[in-house]
Amino acid sequence: MNNNDFKRTLSIVIPVYNEEHTISLILERIKLAQISDIKFEIIIVNDASTDNSDKLINEFIVKNQELNIKYYSHEINKGKGAALHTGFANVTGDFVIIQDADLEYDPQEYKDMLKPVLDGHADVVYSSRFMGSKPHRILFFWHTIGNKFLTFLSNLFTNLNLTDMESCYKLFRTDIIKQIKLEEKRFGFEPEVTAKISRIPGIRIYEIGISYYGRTYEEGKKIRWEDGFRAIYCILKYNIWKR
Repeated sequence: MNNNDFKRTLSIVIPVYNEEHTISLILERIKLAQISDIKFEIIIVNDASTDNSDKLINEFIVKNQELNIKYYSHEINKGKGAALHTGFANVTGDFVIIQDADLEYDPQEYKDMLKPVLDGHADVVYSSRFMGSKPHRILFFWHTIGNKFLTFLSNLFTNLNLTDMESCYKLFRTDIIKQIKLEEKRFGFEPEVTAKISRIPGIRIYEIGISYYGRTYEEGKKIRWEDGFRAIYCILKYNIWKR
């Protein structure tokens, strides 16, 4: 029997929208982030990109046929949340992690995210850009205040003590994320999934400090101030109105 048969699998879900400048680089970094005793399943969801993202993804797949890559495309742009729904529906691994297609987060830190789960302590692991001693790019003051306010508001209703609810890296046991009915199609995913995860009886949630190589808007950052208002709405919606 092949030793790979005994390895557990990490499914890496990558939502992509117009990331031609970074998609090849992030896929190469994932390729180099191999972990002993863990197999990777890479699930790429192209949310109707209008640039060269599709071409570059297909080129990478052709050149790296030894990798376990699944590629899905939306015919129309539906939003990051919708891309994640597609990805989650097609995962087959033991664990799932979200990876943005930019270069703000380092795949070498998958092993840190996995450790509490592999050690038998956690069912869900959140990353945090606001704790730990790893590198953090200094950027926007008001974005930081906004993120901390959203985390505080979410914690107020969920009774969790997260430090960074909006951070990209979230790792779930696959059976946990598949039992949750997700609705948000765009940037409301984080407050929605946090609200619904917090209500699972006996759920064990851990948090890990990570490095953060943030982008400016000139470098391709997409989040806007109006997304913050949507996040507030989703915190109220999924913690009070649709509890």
